[in-house]
Amino acid sequence: MLINREVILVKTETTYNTDPIPTGAADAVLVETPSWAMEGARMNERPVVRASLGKVQQVYGGSLRAISFNCELKGSGTVGTPPELSALLRACGFGETIVASTSVTYTPVSTGIESATIYYYQDGRLTTLTGCRGTVSFSFEAGGLGKAAFNFIGHSATPTDVTITTGTYDAVVPVAFKNISFSIDSFAAVIGTFSFDMGITLATPPNPSSVDSYGDVQITMRDVTGSIDPEDELVATEAFEANYRNGTRMALATGSVGSTAGNIYAISMPAVYYRDIAQGDRDGIRINNLNFAAAESTTDDEVSIAFT
Repeated sequence: MLINREVILVKTETTYNTDPIPTGAADAVLVETPSWAMEGARMNERPVVRASLGKVQQVYGGSLRAISFNCELKGSGTVGTPPELSALLRACGFGETIVASTSVTYTPVSTGIESATIYYYQDGRLTTLTGCRGTVSFSFEAGGLGKAAFNFIGHSATPTDVTITTGTYDAVVPVAFKNISFSIDSFAAVIGTFSFDMGITLATPPNPSSVDSYGDVQITMRDVTGSIDPEDELVATEAFEANYRNGTRMALATGSVGSTAGNIYAISMPAVYYRDIAQGDRDGIRINNLNFAAAESTTDDEVSIAFT
């Protein structure tokens, strides 16, 4: 089996843990480095005593499955049409707001969190995961491509041998993280990297009535955190340490990444505050390594990802 002959399909479920049957023509997602592993496998030991010192066979009691992969951050190519990442973001606790011919925006939600079915084709084998919910983190580097790293947990049966499907992908080419107006605290910070993690907590409660002995995979908490590494400044220019000590809440915004309609995204956070500060060196230039948390300004608004 060839590693590079693999396809991922993702489709939002209308009923939790019910396969909506994604297709290669409509639901293919371009991914990097996919992999799966068993999650919470229950292998029951049997500590019986016998004349022999050997162990008796353990009994399988059910398992979930985890799948992870990275995706490029890019638009659909059409303003107001969701990107390929839509179903993935929604299964990671984001709500989707579509304004026709204008924008598609993703912000966190605390109720009505959706789930997804994921088909993972590996050359001639298909692994199906249903009832998937997951975690996501984002990373950006000056001149590089914005990436989203996803980790999902779902219910899964034994893989089957099938003919690999042909995925149909958005023809959009991602844009580099450059020529932007990044700001924090209304200050145009010169950064090399920017990253944040939605800090999602997943619960996998037991349920003996299910075939895998697990109930619904649930998102129970989030704690949005991240980091930036701006060039250091005089206190009169930007008081990084004073903002840290004072717990100052500040707006963070990337500005528009990209310039072609249908392939522009922007990330904003209305109320970040620093959790840690340390000095660093970038090519002989003093920088600050700043860890931050994104608080809510009102409700469910720690972060916004807008595609236009």
